[in-house]
Formats: sequence, C-alpha cells, structure tokens
Amino acid sequence: MYFAALLARTEDGWEASDTELDDVETLSDLADLAREASPDEDTVLVLIEQEDAWFGVVRVDGEEDPRIYVSDAAAAARSSYGEILLTDELLGREPGDDGDDLDALDLDGTEDGESDEDEDGGGGGSDAAAGSGEAVPHGPVGDAEVLDDLGVSEKELRSMSGDAVGEIAEALGALDVLETVR
Repeated sequence: MYFAALLARTEDGWEASDTELDDVETLSDLADLAREASPDEDTVLVLIEQEDAWFGVVRVDGEEDPRIYVSDAAAAARSSYGEILLTDELLGREPGDDGDDLDALDLDGTEDGESDEDEDGGGGGSDAAAGSGEAVPHGPVGDAEVLDDLGVSEKELRSMSGDAVGEIAEALGALDVLETVR
C-alpha cells in the first residue's frame, strides 16, 4: 500500500494535500506538482511511503532542483513510484546509463540466451532487474540532510521506519494536517 502527500510550508504553518501520482512519470513532473502546491515558492515536501518497505522525501524550494532522500533504494527500485525518485544522479550513474543503449551491449557470442555467469553456474541475479547491470544499493540514498533545517536530523531520518511519513510530519509539527489527508 502506498501513501503520498504534499506538505507545503506557508506563513500560516504547514498545509497538507493528498496527491495522486498516477500522472507523474518523471522527477520533473513531481517537482512541478510540488511547485503548484505553493504559489509563493515556499518549501514543499513530497512524502511517499510504501508500507514497511521504503519511504522517500522530495524537497522543492522554489525553482531550485529537488532534493531527494530514499530510505531503501533497492526496495524503491521495485516500485513505479520509487523509480521516479531513483534518478541516475542519485544513484551515481552517468545520465542515460540505463543499459538499454545498443552501444552498451556486450555482444560476445553469448547473446542467444546464455551468459558467462550461467556457464560458471552463477545464474542471472537481480542486478539485471535494476536496468543497467549495476546493482541498486540496499539502504538509503540521496540527501539525508534534506530536513536538517526543519528539525529532522540526518541521524533521525536514517533511523526512521514503519510510519516514517507520520514521524516526519510529527517532527515538523504537521501531523494534524497530514492526518486530515490520510
């Protein structure tokens, strides 16, 4: 089960809105959605959570590039919402290094279904599911200091699990407004 909400910081405090991510395909789409929630270019947080698996925080401050934190990249990589957040930059890859480029294919005569690993008894593995043959790391990725100035330290953010979205909202003093959209 997924939950996604926008928290927009205004001069009157935090305002929350439930958000549908069905039409969001890229991080740019998500940042635009966040910017629409705050016409005054205030801070907007997009909080995404898959129950007991992973959570993500995307912070948009005006026209600045979004700052992203994902609690477990490997778990998020198996989610369509997580894939939006796991950009090449966040994963330390060169843009476009998604393994689907024909120039990147290793055509060594094993392309007819068997690989060198199969011959060695290694098997396919889950790295291929990550898209580029590079493993998506287990554990957190991104800017763990994304909420520092709002009262949630890197240490606190990294230790969150379970209802992390609720814990973040509580630390920001926005739990009541978040609960109205849950």
